[in-house]
Amino acid sequence: MPKEIYRSYVCAHANLPPVESTQQFVDELVMFMFPVKGNRTVSLKSLQKELRRLRFRLSELLYPLHDDSEDEVTQVVETFFNRLPEIYRMLLSDADSFLDSDPSAKGIEEVLMTFPGFYAISVYRIGHELQMLNIPLLPRIMSEYIHGKTGIDIHPGAIIGRNFFIDHGTGVVIGETTDIGDNVKIYQGVTLGALYVERALRDQKRHPSIQDNVIIYAGSTILGGKTVIGHDSVIGGNVWLTNSVEPFSLVYHQPQIVIRDKKDFIEPLNFFI
Repeated sequence: MPKEIYRSYVCAHANLPPVESTQQFVDELVMFMFPVKGNRTVSLKSLQKELRRLRFRLSELLYPLHDDSEDEVTQVVETFFNRLPEIYRMLLSDADSFLDSDPSAKGIEEVLMTFPGFYAISVYRIGHELQMLNIPLLPRIMSEYIHGKTGIDIHPGAIIGRNFFIDHGTGVVIGETTDIGDNVKIYQGVTLGALYVERALRDQKRHPSIQDNVIIYAGSTILGGKTVIGHDSVIGGNVWLTNSVEPFSLVYHQPQIVIRDKKDFIEPLNFFI
């Protein structure tokens, strides 16, 4: 890259939030809400001290994005931390869903400390709140960070209701304009995506709506901004949907499975791997 172009590129992108500091902030915020995740015992005094430190850390991340406007940064920080108790309550309800839905969960501490689905939802809810405050870049840095750690890709612009459950999680994709209701369960490999990608569609609803009490099993793909999965429906594994389904629907894919006796199978003399 020529020096002149490189110099103009750096100048144009000088006011960007540091990626590592953003990642550290979101991890520290999750551990602040759930100290057990950091294997810590905390007192009220230490929590108050940590809260002041986190407020300062968020301010540091916001200053480059607001041209060093102290008033704007202060307002955003105040609004965000005023919303933190509600984020915490929603995450507690999410954690209860994990405990109720997964027979392998032996206690709430196990969910908080070890379940990647809950970790991804925690970071999503933090990033989503910042997204709603029109903060650029920070929410996406957070979502891509957790994507790399868990294999779960949730755009911070998606709207997700209470009691959300993601089991196993690897390969889950939830697009920007997805709208998910309450008490929804999603398993690994599920994609809630767009029918196609085009820049002109950036301000339109491109991803599906999932109503309350829906279960979507592993490997299913649901596409399109006009696609609505009616409440209390069950979408079976490996289903491909681009059309809406009515409430209380059971949708499943039934592949043809052939079982043969291995003794009757003649192995070819020549084969390639």
